[in-house]
Amino acid sequence: MVLNWLQKPGPRMAIASVSIFLSFALVCTLHRYYSFYASFDQGIFNQVFWNGIHGNFFESSLSSSLSTNVVHGGDVPDVSYHRLGQHFTPALLLWLPIYALFPSAATLTVLQVTLLGLAGLVLYALARQHLPPQKAGMITLAYYAANAVLGPTLGNFHDNCQLPLFAFGLLLAMEKRLWWLFWLLAVLVLAIREDSGIVLFGVGFYLVVSGRYPRVGLAVCTLSFAYMLMLTNLIMPLFSADISRRFMMERFGQYATEAEASTLDIIWGMISNPLRLVQELFTPFFKTIKYLLGQWLPLAFVPAFSPASWCIAGFPLLKLFLAQGESVLAINIRYALTPVPGLFYGAILWWAGKSDFRLWWFNLYPQPHPPSRPTLKGWGYSYKARLRGLHNDDSQEHSHPGRPTLKGWGYSYKARLRGLQNHEELRKPSNISRSVRGFWTVCIVLSLLFTLTSNPNRTFYFLIPDSFQPWVYVSLTRQWQHVGHIRPMLAEIPADASVAATTYIVSHLSGRREIVRFPAQFRLRNDDGQVVDVDYCLADLWQLKEYQVAFKHDRLQLRQAVQLIDDLLASNTYGARDFADGVILLQKGTSSEEEVLAAWRVFSQEIIPFSKISSYLRESHAEPKSY
Repeated sequence: MVLNWLQKPGPRMAIASVSIFLSFALVCTLHRYYSFYASFDQGIFNQVFWNGIHGNFFESSLSSSLSTNVVHGGDVPDVSYHRLGQHFTPALLLWLPIYALFPSAATLTVLQVTLLGLAGLVLYALARQHLPPQKAGMITLAYYAANAVLGPTLGNFHDNCQLPLFAFGLLLAMEKRLWWLFWLLAVLVLAIREDSGIVLFGVGFYLVVSGRYPRVGLAVCTLSFAYMLMLTNLIMPLFSADISRRFMMERFGQYATEAEASTLDIIWGMISNPLRLVQELFTPFFKTIKYLLGQWLPLAFVPAFSPASWCIAGFPLLKLFLAQGESVLAINIRYALTPVPGLFYGAILWWAGKSDFRLWWFNLYPQPHPPSRPTLKGWGYSYKARLRGLHNDDSQEHSHPGRPTLKGWGYSYKARLRGLQNHEELRKPSNISRSVRGFWTVCIVLSLLFTLTSNPNRTFYFLIPDSFQPWVYVSLTRQWQHVGHIRPMLAEIPADASVAATTYIVSHLSGRREIVRFPAQFRLRNDDGQVVDVDYCLADLWQLKEYQVAFKHDRLQLRQAVQLIDDLLASNTYGARDFADGVILLQKGTSSEEEVLAAWRVFSQEIIPFSKISSYLRESHAEPKSY
């Protein structure tokens, strides 16, 4: 039976798609991690999981370094800081047993790829509720080729990787009327993040507007909206003040009138200033249009014409368009996943001929069917009784229940019949002609091509330069040669030692209680409440040196790191224990080895001063362009 099922075009396409996706994504993301291109967020989540299996749930010194107490208050990171004040993510507890078996940051990479891969299979099952196998297979193929799916998959681990699986599962449970599973998955969607309720609200809004399950939809909208308000205003502030002092202000501070704001303050700011709301919604205009086109492309732009897509995905898109910051419209990072369930489900309904406001009107306000011409065949009850019902059509007690009469229709029977026939036309699914199928295939290929050539999260750093003017490129052989110098230094750091490491080394050392990012911090508050210097500092300055020519952030970090290392060595607080290929290892309370110190001084003198770099960029008459 299974072999026969796999021989069909639709299932074969779905299985082939998920197999290629899993193989390709696992190879690329694991290579990215082991070649030291996984960055800070990977380290944050790895430390959260590591603390979780040791009984310190959702605590992270790395997350603490991003808290308002550190960023705005000048405090030092705290190892007992609860990340739930920044992002409320209890759904991560589901995967803690898996991490306990394989405690490594690489485990999170495999978990993310697996969750997003399985979501495609659930999507296929969802599509089969409305579409034939061939169309369902195309929908699944489009999912795996979508920039908004593949781009975030090829990056650091993130909590939104759970969203497609839970959301598609919720919609499938609704289609099958498995309400116990529907409500279970609704709770899991809410548990992903404090803002994932926006996706659930869109589902409820669709259920109300479409008239399919208006009571369920109203309950879903009420639950999700109340949960988000209660969580962000009452529960998260119990852990820290980050939600109101930092994260709301960074994304929606343009609507606030004070230095800090709750979600209620932001909502009131939007309502009370509609002109600003409209302005933020459409600016930047061309980036917004480009973002929408990127989301629609793998589905051949069908979501643009599907009311169901707008109902469900409209609210996550609205949240992105009303926010500020460069990352909100970046299609290669985690935020781009939030509209995906609504866009794909809306496309399924459109192809099935069930995403039409006219059809929804009939669902909300059902009309009586016209009386049919009486015949003897298939009546289901006696001919005489049927005939009596037709002769006494003005008497409700003599007419058959559910069989409407001509009285009270308000217009002619023939016109009414024509309207109902048109209503049935709305239910007919859209067929895929050869030309449409070809266009859809081209869209899928283009989506895949645009994703890969954009070098999402520097996954293909060895194939695509990070900048063309000025030139920034690291070959595969050169990077792995550099990795060979980092790993011996990692082995010198004890597993229980406190560490400060640069961005691309953090994830490899984050399976410990005490770790911060260098050069921003090298002190932290330990479990005893004491502020201490970390035991080791490990800095990869070669990587910063390669990228500082084109990227201002790397240039500033390089300058800060070199100055801090010189100060630490000059004060004899730390000693230089090892140095190779631009990577230096410092240990607290030891003396520097002369050869290591001499090699460091030679390297530090080779770094172009900040002023000379700026002059070089001005003389080039071109701004650095990254890809």
